[in-house]
Amino acid sequence: MEYQARINSIKNSYNRPVREVQIPQKNGGPMYTSEFFGSDVFSFKTLEKRLPKPIYQCFIKQMRGRKVMDKNTSDSVAHAVRIWAMDRGATHFTHWFQPQTGSTAEKHDSFLTLKSNFSSQGHEITPIDAFSGSQLLQAEPDASSFPSGGMRTTFEARGYTVWDTTSPMFVRAGPHGTSVLYIPSIFISYNGDALDEKTVLLRSSEAISKAAIELLELINSPTDEKSAVSHIYTTLGIEQEFFLIDRELYGLRRDLKITGRTLFGCLPPKHQQLEDHYFGKMPTHVLSAISEVELELIKLGVPVKTRHNEVAPAQFEMAPIFENSSIAVDHNLLTMEVLHKVAHRHKLKVLFHEKPFKGINGSGKHCNWSLSTDYGENLLDPTNSPEKNDRFLFFLVAILNAVHVHAGLLRLGVASASNDHRLGANEAPPAIISIFLGKHLTEVLDSIEEDRTIQYFLPHVERIKVGGTAIDVKISSLPEILRDLTDRNRTSPFAFTGNKFEFRAVGSKQSSSFPITLLNAAVASSIQEIVEALKKQKGNNDLLTDEDKLTVLRHYIKKTKPIRFDGDNYSNEWVKEAKVRGLLNLKNSPAAFSQLLEPIHANMLMKNGIFSESEIRSRHNILLEKYVKDLLIEAETFENIVNTQILPVAFEFRKSLAEVINLLGSMSAPESRALEKTTPIVEKLQKLMDTLKENIEKFLKIENLTEQVASTKIYLTSIIETARTEVDKLEEIVPDKLWPMPKYSELLFT
Repeated sequence: MEYQARINSIKNSYNRPVREVQIPQKNGGPMYTSEFFGSDVFSFKTLEKRLPKPIYQCFIKQMRGRKVMDKNTSDSVAHAVRIWAMDRGATHFTHWFQPQTGSTAEKHDSFLTLKSNFSSQGHEITPIDAFSGSQLLQAEPDASSFPSGGMRTTFEARGYTVWDTTSPMFVRAGPHGTSVLYIPSIFISYNGDALDEKTVLLRSSEAISKAAIELLELINSPTDEKSAVSHIYTTLGIEQEFFLIDRELYGLRRDLKITGRTLFGCLPPKHQQLEDHYFGKMPTHVLSAISEVELELIKLGVPVKTRHNEVAPAQFEMAPIFENSSIAVDHNLLTMEVLHKVAHRHKLKVLFHEKPFKGINGSGKHCNWSLSTDYGENLLDPTNSPEKNDRFLFFLVAILNAVHVHAGLLRLGVASASNDHRLGANEAPPAIISIFLGKHLTEVLDSIEEDRTIQYFLPHVERIKVGGTAIDVKISSLPEILRDLTDRNRTSPFAFTGNKFEFRAVGSKQSSSFPITLLNAAVASSIQEIVEALKKQKGNNDLLTDEDKLTVLRHYIKKTKPIRFDGDNYSNEWVKEAKVRGLLNLKNSPAAFSQLLEPIHANMLMKNGIFSESEIRSRHNILLEKYVKDLLIEAETFENIVNTQILPVAFEFRKSLAEVINLLGSMSAPESRALEKTTPIVEKLQKLMDTLKENIEKFLKIENLTEQVASTKIYLTSIIETARTEVDKLEEIVPDKLWPMPKYSELLFT
């Protein structure tokens, strides 16, 4: 029966028609994407058109933190956005927020309300559509049922969602032709503690802006027109990797449905070893689904830019244009949600787990991070002569120092039970945090430290600028090819890639908020440290001299040398060298979690106002709780599937072999050998399941959370790894028609 379900699913996948979706039309032809980009977004431009000028100016001042929003302004904005949204079919509104679950949450409220009219004729009820400023500014979801790490108890249920005015509202399609107005929000407790991912991200953005402006004012000349910067933004471009598989086959894999990854499965003879999937032709069905995703995202103002096949079969990637970090995170979460919904329409299932299939590449969320002024200038642009660009050099060494001092914090930011399966494998950076700069920038820093002339060393070039060179490809008909400032090092967890850093270790299913918050905080603290060093060097003088600047630069260039590594981060030699350099090698999540409580990190986070002490402890507890729950769910799912699907099939196979042996007698040599091969595997697997059941019962009796985390390997993961080996042996022996679930060859190539 289960075999037939597999076969029917495979047949259905090949016979399924491709879903057709038409691009928006104008004058009988398709619209340019730029013409309908953001059409479902209540943009600042739209708001400006719908509000009186004085009220709009009041709103802008509030959004920039210069004025508290008054009732008149909030009511005016609420009225304008309600009319705009209802014109687009909206019947409900929701405060859309990011609890500490790695996903988003929403509670829908109707615009419909009842107005009571009292007169001499009696009490009359009139239905009206209304949306007040107070409803726009905040709502009150139940805070007790979201992760709080012990900061809240069940009877302390009050929490608040508060509109994030820096992130535009938008409408999304609902059922039956209706839509819902989404209000991006933060989520806090009754006492004002951050219960979400966004609040701390916004705090870290303010901290880094304040520190960066102080550094610019210190190092810039008073006559420099570019010294009047009022705000610094962290920018972010998030490359989202994911798998797309047939939804019917997914439905037959209980492990995928419950845990997000396959707990069993053998690699097929062909998977990714031919390296033919990466950037290959996208399957028609997948291209159709991703194109529909892009259409929806463009309407929502998400600047999707690229799409392509990733390394593993059935693996793909989408990436946007860079944006302000908090909006980029919102848009990435939207991308994941839209991918999920649209894949469903195309009879596909999107998998965001970091390692859904053992033995092939997992998925990451590469976060390309930089700093920009309020007039759009990238502070990490080295220009053609980085050795003469004081501003670039100071921000560069500040980031080097941040990663050097707080590497453990950055490792913590990407730690999870699911990402443990990916980090350090062939497609992901290892657990040792280091920075790749490339030969050019390394030479720039070395020459400054050693007080010498820069050495130019690229082949076939007499003399070059560090900002890049041309490549002669020896084909006269082709244009000149420009060489980037640096090569790319995809083994590095934190690599400089021209005018930004690529934080490659972030997991594909996690929100980018937490790791980017920690990165922002570390850089803000490092900038503050450099500002103090410059002030001390300047002393009582009015201005910094060039020698003052060089003295501070040389100090931090020398101090941060251990964190710089341009070689192969996957090599065993690097592990040994990193140990000599004194770099942390936190190989698993439990080792990384403790970093949040280390005084050097915790004190920095509290000093900069990113977290309070109670928020830090709650975050630590939430990380531990989620880790334990993830592994316990996997263990219980594993036991259930083996006992109800795998072992019954093995018993049936052994029974059929025994019947043939009994019938054929001495002629049954092949069947006898198959039975002899199968029996010890089945017996061992059955014993392992008995032990796993006992272990789960023992594990559940452990009350202390820290002890539970320490016991996961002893009671859960080790035995699962051993048992999986036995199940995979059975998959290679048991007849295909008996095997109870879709195999890797079907999931990855159907």
